[in-house]
Amino acid sequence: MNEYLEFSKEVQEAIKNELPIVALESTIISHGMPYPQNIEMAERCEDIVRENGAVPATIAIMNGKIKIGLSKEDLKTLATAKNVAKVSRRDFAAVIAEGEIGATTVASTMICAEMAGIKFFVTGGIGGVHRGFEETMDVSADLEELCKTNVNVICAGAKSILDIPRTLEYLETKGVPVIGYKTDQLPAFFTRESGLKLAIRKDSLNEIAQLINAKDALELSGGTVIANPISEDDQLDKDYIDSIINEAIESANEEGISGKEMTPFLLSKIVDKTNGKSLEANISLVFNNADIGSKLAVELSKLF
Repeated sequence: MNEYLEFSKEVQEAIKNELPIVALESTIISHGMPYPQNIEMAERCEDIVRENGAVPATIAIMNGKIKIGLSKEDLKTLATAKNVAKVSRRDFAAVIAEGEIGATTVASTMICAEMAGIKFFVTGGIGGVHRGFEETMDVSADLEELCKTNVNVICAGAKSILDIPRTLEYLETKGVPVIGYKTDQLPAFFTRESGLKLAIRKDSLNEIAQLINAKDALELSGGTVIANPISEDDQLDKDYIDSIINEAIESANEEGISGKEMTPFLLSKIVDKTNGKSLEANISLVFNNADIGSKLAVELSKLF
């Protein structure tokens, strides 16, 4: 496996010195936001992680290698290139073998993080069960990865474009712990509440670190979701954003959009229909997750 992994100098030093490391995905850069907001967001996320005493490891596939930690030049390539492949588990071998540029999704970032021995991964929102599942059987690979890959994912819940009740039910069925950080409800990405009650609430990062430590000691397989709501000041009105999401989904159906193209299509439509408000909220929640995720990584490191 080492022949396919390429660590940045910063990450190498962190591993050597046993510093807490936080993985960051690259699909949000190449497919989730327009330029230049995408590169500004990526660089600021890395800075937030460093400011909290951890080391960022943005992950992507380049030149036949899985890069664990990216240079500024790499980040710019991901933010501006038009031929970046969106890589999930099924796409790894092909993208690496063909030497393509690949941006990692939640699922594939989890895989790479586990390969690299990284316990924490910060993202915006996880994928899940898509609306209309009974007809399309469309379920994000993120959920299956959470069932088997031992990485702790800090997110603002599931993306609002999804069937959130079915997404939570899927995670519960598969035994994935979903921990509400200072919340009793699963956040719904753009909004703090979904109306769905969580089984686990923790009000301190130390409590979450203790839970993760116990899970690892018990050698329980699979990941953990730490659901960190968007801040009250940055959340969008639920009725407002729900109506726009419904309009975007109608547009996707009319244009025959499906599969891995669905999420970037919907997010782009929502940005247009909200006049950029959804993009501002998305960036804010990612920064919030980077802050909490890096602090949690540091908190766990104190237990050893």
